[in-house]
Parts: sequence; C-alpha cells; structure tokens
Amino acid sequence: MHRRARSHEAKLRRAEDLLDAARTLATARGGVRHITLAAVTEAAGLHPSAVRRYFDSKEELLLELAERGWDQWRDTLTAHLADVRDLTPARTAAAVATTLASLPLFCDLLTHTPLSLEGEVTIERARRYKTRSFAAYDAIVDALAGAGTMTTAQVQGLITTALGVTAYLWQVSHPTATLAELYAQEPRWAHAALDFEPRLSRLLQATAVGLAITGSTRCD
Repeated sequence: MHRRARSHEAKLRRAEDLLDAARTLATARGGVRHITLAAVTEAAGLHPSAVRRYFDSKEELLLELAERGWDQWRDTLTAHLADVRDLTPARTAAAVATTLASLPLFCDLLTHTPLSLEGEVTIERARRYKTRSFAAYDAIVDALAGAGTMTTAQVQGLITTALGVTAYLWQVSHPTATLAELYAQEPRWAHAALDFEPRLSRLLQATAVGLAITGSTRCD
C-alpha cells in the first residue's frame, strides 16, 4: 500500500527512495536514458502521482543525481590523492581517469546534463546545480594542482578535456541492445564499443603531457 509522507523527515526519506530507485534502474537498464518517472516511482513503492511532491520532473531528479555526482567525484579524487605529492602530468591524468571510471552513473550523466537536464528545470534549480558543481570543480582543480607539477590553468584544461571525452566515450562504450546486435553482425564496426577506462586514460595522459610540454594554459 502506498503511504503519504507527512513529516519533514519522511519526505526526505521518500526523496532518497526515489533517487535510490533511479540509480538502481539506470544500472539495470543500461543508463539513465532508459528510465521513466513511472518506473522510478514504482520501484520506490510510491504512487505515480506522489513524485511531484519531491521532484518536478525526471530532469530535476536526474540533475540531483548529477549534482551529487560532482560531490562524489571530488571526495573520491581527494581521497585518491591523500598524501600524494609531485604527480607527473601522466599520473595526474591517470588519477582523473581512474576516479571518473569509478563513478559510472556520473559518467553517464555527464552526457545528459548539458544536453537535456540543466536547461529543463527552473532557474533556481539550475542555479543550485551550477553553484554546487562549480564548487566541486574548484576543489578538484585545487587538489590536482596541489598534488602534482601541472599548473592550475593546465589542470583546468585537462578537466575540460576529461569531461568532454568522458561524456562521449561512456556512451560509445555502452551501446544500446540494437547497436550491440549490430556490432555482433558487423565485427569490423565493433571497435566503436571500446573499453572505456583504458581509452580515457590514454587520451587524458596524452593531453596532460602535451599541456605540460607546451606550457599551454588554453585548450583552443
């Protein structure tokens, strides 16, 4: 039986139930593009109409997961870099790739956030997302610059590249059932379903070394 949350604590718990259900469904179905609000509410044990008390839309629910993903990446990376000093550019890039790959849902959301999530919520919700994600970004840049030999500007260039490459490679390396069947029929195209973390790490290491060699502070 569906029960309505009445206390503030109960409402917070219901919101967490919806987020947990979305995470589980995204993993089970092969990405956030395959989940619906109806499926999320059913998995959370709530009435379909109840979701509007906690999130205005699927986009807002997923943006909440993306926002938390930034905090998770910040915490994962700073823990990874604990007591580390004098990282080379290549090792700095490897740390970025390793920690990103450890957060598959966040990697998936990096594609959808600029494409369809942050622009489909209220301006105040978008402001909150930007505030928290940029705060996490600044902490990530500071941690990497403090642990290695790359400058702050070079780390910023590396992170810009990492975000763009991750958003693309994650989707390519996790094809839909249709594409997976196509690659099975056409093996010469199967290279598109590449290994995510090794490819990401190689590309980011090349980027980091190049930035350090040229002394570049720009990505254009």
